This record gives sequence, structure tokens and C-alpha cells, in this order.
Amino acid sequence: MMDQSTENKLIEGEDFYYTPEGYKCFTEKHHLKRGYCCKSGCRHCPYKSPLTPKGGKRRDYE
Repeated sequence: MMDQSTENKLIEGEDFYYTPEGYKCFTEKHHLKRGYCCKSGCRHCPYKSPLTPKGGKRRDYE
């Protein structure tokens, strides 16, 4: 059985990468593992519909 800290560990290049400006950017794979839209307008959000799975409106920042 995996402990929670190992189970939730992010893998660089798979779950996220660093932008040239030094920000951590989550990948589509990470968002799909999480299972819902956080409504932060993420660059690689796979939940592109106007409504999120929780029923709220998605904010577009780009």
C-alpha cells in the first residue's frame, strides 16, 4: 500500500513543467488525474466547456 505522500507526489515533465518565467504549469494529464476544473483558467485545462463539473462558470484568462 502506498502512503498518501507518495501517491500525491507530482512528477516534473509528467504532471507539470516550469515556464521560461519560472512558474509551475500543470499539464492536461495532471488535471485529468485531479478530476475536476479548479476554475483558475489553467493553460492546459481539459475541461473547456462553459460550465465546470461542479456547475460553476469557467473563467477564461487566455
